[in-house]
Amino acid sequence: MNAQQQLTPPAIGEVWPGQGGIYGGLRQYPEGMCHVIFATEDVGRHAYGDYGISTEATSRTDGRANTAILIARTGKHPAAIAAAAYTADGHADFYLPAIGELHHGWQYAPESFSEEWYYLSSSQYSAYGAYLMGFEDGWLHGDDKTNERVVRPVRRFLQ
Repeated sequence: MNAQQQLTPPAIGEVWPGQGGIYGGLRQYPEGMCHVIFATEDVGRHAYGDYGISTEATSRTDGRANTAILIARTGKHPAAIAAAAYTADGHADFYLPAIGELHHGWQYAPESFSEEWYYLSSSQYSAYGAYLMGFEDGWLHGDDKTNERVVRPVRRFLQ
C-alpha cells in the first residue's frame, strides 16, 4: 500500500486501518483541518476527578488541550489518564474528547457508540462538574466529577 492509499480515508463511521480506530470525518482545530479518529472501543468507566477544584480544562472543542491540562495535575484525573494511555495501530496520541468532539461523534458516527451509557468529556463546566454526551438522545449533560462514566479516546491529525 502506498502513502497516498494510506491517507485516503474510509467512509465516516468505518474503521480506518492503520489509524487507530473509527473515522469521524474532518473537524477544524487550532492547528488546521484535522481527521478525527475515535477509538474502536471504550476504555472503561472513570471519574473526571478533582471534585471541588476548578481547572483550565474548559474548552468545548479541543479535548487534546483539555487532556494536557488534566494530565499535568498528576494522578488527579482518572478519565484523562485512561484516554491518554490508550494505544492502537502504533498511535499513542489519544486523549479524552471535549464535549464538542463527542457531539461530532454523535452527529456523524453515532452507531459507533453505545446508546446505553453517557460518555464523559474533558470539558469541565464547574469545579464540581463536567459535561457528558448521551448517544441515545443526543443530550449534552452536566454531571458530578466523582461519578464514573464511560470513556472513549479520540485522536486527530492534520488533513
